[in-house]
Amino acid sequence: MSAPAPAPIVRTAAALLGLEALALAAVAVWELAALFSAGAGYLPTALALIVMTLIGVAGLAAFSWAVHTGRSWGRSGGVVAQLLVIAVAIGTATGEFAHPLIAVAMGVPAAATLVVLFLASRAASGDASPRR
Repeated sequence: MSAPAPAPIVRTAAALLGLEALALAAVAVWELAALFSAGAGYLPTALALIVMTLIGVAGLAAFSWAVHTGRSWGRSGGVVAQLLVIAVAIGTATGEFAHPLIAVAMGVPAAATLVVLFLASRAASGDASPRR
């Protein structure tokens, strides 16, 4: 007997986390290409950044899989990841070297994924109806 299919909102949350993992993987490829084309100011730092980015990819992919298979730790990890991205987006929007469009490009998907993760949590708990 197979497990029931996840609710649509749960599938959406898993898909959004998976898309974020793919986007971060693209960043890792870009970092690697930049390393070989322009060189690095300090090679160990550049390699550490690439490794940390790949760890982030693995984490987001694991959270996506866990959300899809109904494990609560995936939602928890996904929420933490979204809050971290939102914090980075706020930092990107402020300060001397601010890039508001990049901040929006990071913050809006993270906020949307955060909302979907909260809705998926409600669906997983069996309380998908709004309270009145």
